[in-house]
Amino acid sequence: MLEVGRITRPHGVGGEVNVVLVSNRTERVAPGSVLHTDDGPLTVRSSRPHKSGYIVRFEECTDRNRAETLRGTVLSAEPIEDPDELWVHELIGAIVVDEAGLERGTVARVIDNPASDLLELDSGALVPLRFVTEVEPGVRIDVDVPDGLFSLNEHERDETT
Repeated sequence: MLEVGRITRPHGVGGEVNVVLVSNRTERVAPGSVLHTDDGPLTVRSSRPHKSGYIVRFEECTDRNRAETLRGTVLSAEPIEDPDELWVHELIGAIVVDEAGLERGTVARVIDNPASDLLELDSGALVPLRFVTEVEPGVRIDVDVPDGLFSLNEHERDETT
């Protein structure tokens, strides 16, 4: 299961809640979708965009008191199969290999960045996602980066030690 969002607070008195997605897949809050929590599944009855998230009504939540108990609840779901998308869970732990065949490190996390998301490697290097040329999920990521990208990261590390 992947974390796809979080319930932030109740909205109104009828059991609706504010949901902030950490996924760009808005079908996660489409009517009929089932989201999982530590306390069991929640089925989306309706949703609508609101500010930076969504107002969602779940089948299992019919009043303000129940909505209040959901405050802070993490929402999870199964991964969506889409061959044209890169998923964070498929990138973490993969070895990054440059165009010369050199292993440059393992992806420790993915950093959200407006210009291009960044792969943060355990070596400290930051690699813009736009330089990824091929992915073997969870195993290997091939990149074609501009000359000097990795030496820049190595130089910065040398200055801090």
